[in-house]
Parts: sequence; C-alpha cells; structure tokens
Amino acid sequence: MKEVSIRTEYIELGKFLKLADCISTGGQAKFFLQETVIHINGEADNRRGRKLYAGDKVEVEGHGMFVVTRE
Repeated sequence: MKEVSIRTEYIELGKFLKLADCISTGGQAKFFLQETVIHINGEADNRRGRKLYAGDKVEVEGHGMFVVTRE
C-alpha cells in the first residue's frame, strides 16, 4: 500500500489522483473517473470532489491501493 501525504485537512479525489500519479493532469480526472473503478474505504465512489481525509484508504483499479496520510 502506497502512502500519499497531504498538508491540508483534506484533498479532493480529482487532486488526489494527480498526486498519486494515476493521472498526469487534473483535466484528465473527469474522464478517468468515468472509466475507472475506485473504492474509498471499501465503497465505490467516482465523485471528483469527494473529500479524502488522513486515514482514508483508496483502491484505484489498475493502479493499486493508497492510504492518505497527513504531514
């Protein structure tokens, strides 16, 4: 499981995908979320604005498991 560290209280899913190197630009998030299955804490969710907090576990199909940590 890979750790993705944030400095703020939360990060939106679209920005998280860029930070986790699942996409190369933020503009790709909308299309990526339409085509890729993502589970957050075991539940499917594809909302680009979904807030992720430290401790959340994110599974991105084809990219692996991630956990959000706070610096």
